[in-house]
Amino acid sequence: MAAGQYYHLKRTVVLVGMMGSGKTAIGRALAAALDVPFVDSDAAIEEAAAATIAEIFERDGEAFFRKREAEVLRRLLSGPPGIVSTGGGAFLSEANRDAIAQMGVAVWLDADLDILWERVRHKDTRPLLRTADPKATLTAIYKERTPIYSLAGLKITVKDNASIEQTMRSVRDTLASRPEILETR
Repeated sequence: MAAGQYYHLKRTVVLVGMMGSGKTAIGRALAAALDVPFVDSDAAIEEAAAATIAEIFERDGEAFFRKREAEVLRRLLSGPPGIVSTGGGAFLSEANRDAIAQMGVAVWLDADLDILWERVRHKDTRPLLRTADPKATLTAIYKERTPIYSLAGLKITVKDNASIEQTMRSVRDTLASRPEILETR
């Protein structure tokens, strides 16, 4: 926070976008800067289910997981304003998009495919990329999801060389330009 700068978040901010776009890192930094709670929706689902996302998918299937994801997201949106990072698939659900639009605001962290690939290519924590050709898989997911992410209320372009702090400031400043979302004094 700048000296003497005061922020009052009026609506929960839900960060959406592709895996590797920085939703969790930016979310944590933004929550700290605004002095509001931060929740990673995938972590909240895992905590509620006492199982990992992969275990939930394997044991109960994707439909069950998506139902729990929607319940957790609605619960988080119903609480006091804060920052929520979502799994990459959460915003694909029209019901989730509607809930976010009614009770919060979606901010799309739009990173291009090269940035995403650079960030996720050496990680084995992305179950969707455990394929024979992970870059082709990432490309297909990117092409499928980008039009849906573009439905978010706000969009922030993630720059290749920007730090977490710089990207967080870009999100914060965009939110501050909308006093119905973030009031500044």
